[in-house]
Amino acid sequence: MTLSVNLPNLHRRSMPVDDRDLRATTPQTGQTDELSNLLRCSSYSPSEEHRGSCASDSSDSVISTGSEAESQVYKVVLLGEHGVGKSSLARVFGGVEDVGHDYDEAGNTYDRSLVVDEEEASILLYDIWEQDNSQWLKDQCMRMGDAYIIVYSVTDKSSFEKASELRIQLRRARQSENIPIILVGNKSDLVRSREVSVDEGSACAVVFDCKFIETSASLHHNVQDLFEGIVRQIRLRKDSKEENARRMANCRRRESISKKAKRFLGRMVARKNKKMAFRQKSKSCHDLTVL
Repeated sequence: MTLSVNLPNLHRRSMPVDDRDLRATTPQTGQTDELSNLLRCSSYSPSEEHRGSCASDSSDSVISTGSEAESQVYKVVLLGEHGVGKSSLARVFGGVEDVGHDYDEAGNTYDRSLVVDEEEASILLYDIWEQDNSQWLKDQCMRMGDAYIIVYSVTDKSSFEKASELRIQLRRARQSENIPIILVGNKSDLVRSREVSVDEGSACAVVFDCKFIETSASLHHNVQDLFEGIVRQIRLRKDSKEENARRMANCRRRESISKKAKRFLGRMVARKNKKMAFRQKSKSCHDLTVL
């Protein structure tokens, strides 16, 4: 049954980030003027009609209309080359696809409260990577996120190669931290124009130790799964083993018997065959519910 809800707590802001967030990570070396120039404060009213959001018909994840103060806020940063669909994914997430607004300009943040695995969380999504083409801002992006979504287009091989470079840059910037990263192959609906296969995306995710999913922002395909997955990946790292074990037990109870059997057999085969073990790891990079 499709879930029909109102979305009063979805927002789009043209300022890139909270002033305090940037100042907290910025050395006091004369960057004040640059920071002021980045904070452009035109607003988008949350009371306007929103459409096209990734509302779920699943009981596992629904949009919340409760107070943001009651939930954990996670800062998620979008990275990727120009034209790969970062802003399109952000708009689907925020549910603000009104045709009367200009979405080509980078520099928006979106916040949304949702319930994943029966627990509320708020995502503050930063689509600011290309704003002002500022290296200083890019450096801040690399330092401020609780999680990262690296986007490439499956129709553009060079954007895929750039995504690999961004993963290396993130590793250098946050080398002592276990930061959740999801590699996203967008525009999966453009089958005839595809230049990057699913296997290539999976292999890259295995090599760089991150998760992987393909999406189509234009069709809203897998966008819901992507943002549910990023919440789960953050929780797996931030929360206690007991909390995560409880969540996993709840998920397994809802899992079908055939899926449980397939997962068990896959593990048994992987233990006895190194090639199968790599395939098993490749499969696990698609599973956003586990580390």
